[in-house]
Amino acid sequence: MNTVIKRISEIEDAASSVMESANASKKAFALKMEEQIRKFDQDQEKSTSQGIEELRKRLKLETDRRLEQQKSEAEKSLKEMEDNYQKNYDWYIENLFRMLTEE
Repeated sequence: MNTVIKRISEIEDAASSVMESANASKKAFALKMEEQIRKFDQDQEKSTSQGIEELRKRLKLETDRRLEQQKSEAEKSLKEMEDNYQKNYDWYIENLFRMLTEE
């Protein structure tokens, strides 16, 4: 009987040792997973930040290009209006004078 009890005690000790080892492995695995998740999150944050910065740069370049194009078109329109005014100055004056004197 003592042999059986001794054997059961040994089995319980072995099972307890296996459980402690499993818990230690489980903790180590959990720590490893937390580290991998943290690294993944950092990598994603960095990648996202880089993507956003790249998008900002492209948008700024596009905005600057469009602004320059609009400015050029406005200057061209203004130049055309000034040229038209210079070419037709006498005609405008005559018509204006005629309109004022006819009424």
